[in-house]
Amino acid sequence: MFNALIARQTDAGQTVSLEPLELKDLPDNEVLVRVDYSTINYKDGLALTGTRPIIRNYPLVPGIDLAGVIESSQDERWQVGDRVVVNGWGMGEGHWGGLAQYAQVKGDWLVKLPDALSTREAMCIGTAGYTAALCVEALMKHGTTPADGDILVTGASGGVGSIAIALLAAQGFNVVASTGKTNEGAYLEALGASGHIDRDTMNTAGNPLQKERWAGVVDAVGGQTLANACAQTRYGGAIAACGLAESPSLPTTVMPFILRGVTLYGIDSVMAPLSARVGAWRRLADDLDKTRLASMVKEISLADALDVGPDVLAGKIRGRLLVNVNQ
Repeated sequence: MFNALIARQTDAGQTVSLEPLELKDLPDNEVLVRVDYSTINYKDGLALTGTRPIIRNYPLVPGIDLAGVIESSQDERWQVGDRVVVNGWGMGEGHWGGLAQYAQVKGDWLVKLPDALSTREAMCIGTAGYTAALCVEALMKHGTTPADGDILVTGASGGVGSIAIALLAAQGFNVVASTGKTNEGAYLEALGASGHIDRDTMNTAGNPLQKERWAGVVDAVGGQTLANACAQTRYGGAIAACGLAESPSLPTTVMPFILRGVTLYGIDSVMAPLSARVGAWRRLADDLDKTRLASMVKEISLADALDVGPDVLAGKIRGRLLVNVNQ
């Protein structure tokens, strides 16, 4: 027997509870993972609260990521004892996810953890940090360098933003953090930001072309903030967009793209190919300062995870929520 969070659909709506399961209850996939840690991301907040129809099949274990150790495997690529991480692939939406002590997953979903990262550190990073690494990879492949100028990170005190700041600072970039939590300046600067701006300066309607300010942008919020970031990006600059916490809309024009040659990269962490995943986790293992990582994390139990969804959706969480599924 093991513990798991289970979402069920009833006549009164969705329920989520902590329940005991047996291994035979798990989906019939090739690899059984003994889960050490999972996390709570924005999408998990939606799933746990039923705010949006994130969960497509019931019953289902929420949780879009996990890190743990392989307990058994029918896939010759994976051996008992391998330390692995899973991000995305529809876990916690259409497939059973990581908020449980065991998960049975497809071999194609797995990434072997770099030796420099423990399973705990991997989920301190989680899908938010892995997504941040994909964003940083996009800017680096674009050719953006510290000499080009300031990098803007929006949603800076959240999971994606926090780790994006730390990764960019490690590469020598001058990072400006946009946040609604202006009292978090010391936290953001400890991560490596050179300064911060109030998000209200970014989320009100502005001209389609504005003063050129940013050599690059990591945007985790979308909406008017992303539109203004496009309007303020320097000639030839790049924006890596990965979130919609503010809005899925993009009220902008083609002018930044055809008059300033700005490039907008869409960052998908759910179905990203293996090569991109391996590169992102390698960057995280090599570049992320673990002392900075520790300052971003609050650890909670599996039972605690039942109640945090509303705070996640309200933007009340700083950094990362780590779930110790064995507590």
